[in-house]
Amino acid sequence: MLKVSQLSLERYFQPVFQPVDFSLKAGELMVITGANGSGKTTLIRLLAGILTASSGSISSSATSTAYLGHALAIKEDLSALQNLRFVAEFNGGFKTSIELVLRQAGLSRVAHQPARTLSAGQRKRCALARLLLVSAQLWLLDEPYSNLDQEGIELVDELLIQHVSGGGAAIVATHGEHRPQLERQRDLFLLAGFATDE
Repeated sequence: MLKVSQLSLERYFQPVFQPVDFSLKAGELMVITGANGSGKTTLIRLLAGILTASSGSISSSATSTAYLGHALAIKEDLSALQNLRFVAEFNGGFKTSIELVLRQAGLSRVAHQPARTLSAGQRKRCALARLLLVSAQLWLLDEPYSNLDQEGIELVDELLIQHVSGGGAAIVATHGEHRPQLERQRDLFLLAGFATDE
């Protein structure tokens, strides 16, 4: 579904990380780890097309991609329900019931509250819930576990398991203690200026 060859990006004539090579198949998860400043977010943004590589190539056969970054792209004056309804309508229809998605994300109780009144964890859950409303084959998730309690962390794991077991693929960047543990999983460890595919 995704093939990356000799991918690199330079800042001030210095590589953020050494050229990266990997491939990702349908039904697989890749977890990118490394210390702060090692280039995890940069790599995710390159894969999402937000940044332009200095060298190398990205080849994707995914018909659609979902990206979740540090900025959650939530409309502050809309409720969680309205935010999710907007996403569903923008993407051409409802893949599943929004009420069901709100329940799965643990947001039913606050569904009608303006997003600006939600906690950081609830806002992250709202952003994650969007993944259930779009039919994206490839997920690119940057720090999806941040601001979440244990129940929220388990929600992310459940979403990933559901996605890859259904034939999707996902790339997750994380530097926290928790890392997903799926059967078909590969790890990419980044160091500032270096990368190793385990």
